[in-house]
Amino acid sequence: MTGIFTSKIKMQKTPYGLRTHIGILGRRNSGKSTLLNALTHQQISIVSEKAGTTTDPVLKAMELKPFGPVVFYDTAGLDDIGKLGKSRVQKTYSIIEKLDLAIIVAVADQWNDFDDHTVEHLKKYRIPLIVVFNKCDLSVPEPALLQRLKEQDIPAVLTIATTEQGIDDLRRLLANYAKKEINDPDTIIGDLINADDTVILVTPIDNEAPKGRLILPQVQIIRDLLDHDARCLVVKENGLKWALDQLKIPPKIVITDSQAFKQVDQDTPRDILLTSFSILFARFKGDLQAFVDGVLLIENLRPGDEILIVEACTHHPISDDIGTVKIPQWLNQRVGGELCYSHNHGADFPESIEGLKKYKLVIHCGSCNFTRKQLLNRIKKCGEADVPITNYGIVISYLLNIMQRALEPFHFPE
Repeated sequence: MTGIFTSKIKMQKTPYGLRTHIGILGRRNSGKSTLLNALTHQQISIVSEKAGTTTDPVLKAMELKPFGPVVFYDTAGLDDIGKLGKSRVQKTYSIIEKLDLAIIVAVADQWNDFDDHTVEHLKKYRIPLIVVFNKCDLSVPEPALLQRLKEQDIPAVLTIATTEQGIDDLRRLLANYAKKEINDPDTIIGDLINADDTVILVTPIDNEAPKGRLILPQVQIIRDLLDHDARCLVVKENGLKWALDQLKIPPKIVITDSQAFKQVDQDTPRDILLTSFSILFARFKGDLQAFVDGVLLIENLRPGDEILIVEACTHHPISDDIGTVKIPQWLNQRVGGELCYSHNHGADFPESIEGLKKYKLVIHCGSCNFTRKQLLNRIKKCGEADVPITNYGIVISYLLNIMQRALEPFHFPE
């Protein structure tokens, strides 16, 4: 199949956390599912004249040329009713927080305060949006409405999804608008190195590592290094000294899994930069400064305080798991008593600001499976609740008293 959308095998392998997430939102029976099917040239979503056909969000990973890999979400109507309907709406709003770009689908003569509320909600999360006035064979938007959207820098397009009229215009607008508005960092480590630099990656292999594979952050950093023409040497923690001895020219930086931080710090000469995979992802996916500010408040913790530890993955923890075992042990030692720990996995996270306020600290994993927007919105929510948030790698380096060294590659002040 040719055209602006394809589903090449190589693109399907792009992790969801590195794709642009585009949500199709709107009220029931506005033609959201028909629009998605027209955009993708595939019958992805069930289409019916009956309102409320879409229940759980429908996901489709594709390539949006020339922008790159994307994930489309077809969602339930935001005006769904009843007990089950409210649950569907809640799921849709949970999707909104991870979107990079939103498409609001509306019937022109039905635009009202409800749609304005949706626009304001997206603005709250700083999500760029496009308005699609669908079913334009039945009605067209008033000039005053188009002008109001224009004054808010919200592009609009008129479509008839059933005949694909206006769909090409929407495709071009999506490609151009996404490229202009979405400003995720385009490198994990490339800005810290030069071509021909050597980088050593220390990758312990434990029971959590996928059999026959490396974990996702390690793979992504290897690819980023190769993209920037750097040399990459991968060793286990017991091979670092050997690797350093073999190199005629010292490596520019050593990057370690957080669980080996203490040993790697001891084995790496002080004139060689050192950091961790998790700290690199703290910068790539989140807000490094916010995480550093958050970890410093560990000194205010007292026994009995409630701590939330968040793992984006849903893996089964091993006996000495970082999030459920090691970090709690180190924190209890630092505080001098037992803290109370809660653990969230995958998409689970307190839905309300009030639900967050009971925690004295949130500790988040590297979020390699999340979009940057999703993690930034969690950081924002913690800020609104006045709850500090930090990151696995940063909290481990802090508790092991090597945070200052681990942040040197990013030119943080002492």
